[in-house]
Amino acid sequence: MVYINSWQEYQDAAEALYMKSPHTTRYCVKWKASEGKLVLKITDNVSCIKFKTYSSIFLNRFEALNLSLMEKMQNRQVAPPPVQAAEPSDPAPRASTPSTVTPAASGPVSGGVKKKKPKKKK
Repeated sequence: MVYINSWQEYQDAAEALYMKSPHTTRYCVKWKASEGKLVLKITDNVSCIKFKTYSSIFLNRFEALNLSLMEKMQNRQVAPPPVQAAEPSDPAPRASTPSTVTPAASGPVSGGVKKKKPKKKK
């Protein structure tokens, strides 16, 4: 087992290892909260690479690596966000249209049913 010190080297090696043998590659994540340690391990039963950090800076990079590996494992790519078409420039001012927002229903916020209070006996 080899610990890689550079994040970029680990990410490149992990993706290359997965691409080399996708059916036998395993990816393991270990988090020790008491020590604040994150250990990432990827293996294909022939080679094993690990990355260890105590820094929270790597969390965004870790999420990006997870997303990349999940895309490869699912054999699909994340669709880019839809691009909004630019509105044509119209020199005439438009009449304001009424909002399509509906007012909130006046009921319990949790979506439950209001319970009736029991009547007091005389």
